[in-house]
Amino acid sequence: MGKLTKNRKLALSKIEEGKTYSLKEASELVKDITSSKFDASVDIDVRLGVDPRKANQMVRGVASLPHGTGKQVRVLVLCSPESEQAAKDAGAEYVGLDEYIEKIKGGWTDIDVIITQPQIMGKIGALGRVLGPRGLMPNPKSGTVTLDVAKAVEEVKQGKIDFRVDKTGIIHSSIGKVSFDASQIAENAKEFIDTLIKLKPTAAKGTYIKSIYLSSTMSPGIKVDSKSIEEI
Repeated sequence: MGKLTKNRKLALSKIEEGKTYSLKEASELVKDITSSKFDASVDIDVRLGVDPRKANQMVRGVASLPHGTGKQVRVLVLCSPESEQAAKDAGAEYVGLDEYIEKIKGGWTDIDVIITQPQIMGKIGALGRVLGPRGLMPNPKSGTVTLDVAKAVEEVKQGKIDFRVDKTGIIHSSIGKVSFDASQIAENAKEFIDTLIKLKPTAAKGTYIKSIYLSSTMSPGIKVDSKSIEEI
């Protein structure tokens, strides 16, 4: 095991071993234990009581964080010519169609989100091998395949995030920055958890939210009491 750095030791010393923190406490603590010189992301990891190998227990959805993610989200809109100006006005960094499809075929993926229209999906299907592994493939369930591309761009820019459970039953997502107030981190986390609860598959039995951890890019994880979510 690698040697612990001075900052890592200090961070660990502030987390009481075996303790489960309220969401409010964890949101304050994650700021306190982060010593990175950059504005680190605040991440949430939720272990669910589901079997992702079964289609009827797959959890995937979108959450609109009240305070956004704090990240600059680069958006590509692949759309018909008549929708291009609306997409640009909404704040999309890249707007077009065939020229960007060719760029992606050539390996270009310097973007965070791709939004498109239903009638365009036929052209994008061939990009699955490039976009799929990077989580960039547009999907109607995440709101990235829509007739109203301008609205979709605005929602993404305002803090709408897409998530899905991984093969181990864990959902991981960034929900803010350490520069956020602790109350903003807590409110974003609550919205994320509330969204997960609404998406609980009917086929999932037993405890649904098994564990919640809050951390920053460079910090240890802080265990959160799921019951404390209601207090925010």
